Amino acid sequence: MTRTLLVVHHTPSPLTRELLEAVLAGARDPEINGVDVRSVPALGATIPDVLGADGFLFGTPANFGYMSGALKHFFDTVYYPCLDAVAGKPYGAWVHGNDDTVAAGRGIEKIASGWGLTQVFGTVHLAEGGKAAREQCYELGGTVAAGMSD
Repeated sequence: MTRTLLVVHHTPSPLTRELLEAVLAGARDPEINGVDVRSVPALGATIPDVLGADGFLFGTPANFGYMSGALKHFFDTVYYPCLDAVAGKPYGAWVHGNDDTVAAGRGIEKIASGWGLTQVFGTVHLAEGGKAAREQCYELGGTVAAGMSD
């Protein structure tokens, strides 16, 4: 049985896109079987996307100490229609920014908690790019996907 890992992200800069690619590479590691990874920009993700997912990864820049408006809009749009359908499903998140990534991550964690999602990897907080950041993102994606695999 194939499970779907939905990656919802707002990646407007080259650096945030690089981090997304590392998350996706980890989630699509060749040793992980039975997981279909779907990457959807936050402004394009819909209720059917959420309802069709078995696990989640959320990525955002930290904007003024909070998640991006695009990711917040996603949550605002799908939260109540999906409230009773996602409890217990695994998730992870990453936040990049120079200003208060902790508060941005906390916002995602509160929404995920309200949904009843199970955090299987601590929120990754990144102030820079580079090899270490890519490795953390790869590990995040791989860990969440591996937990869903056959």
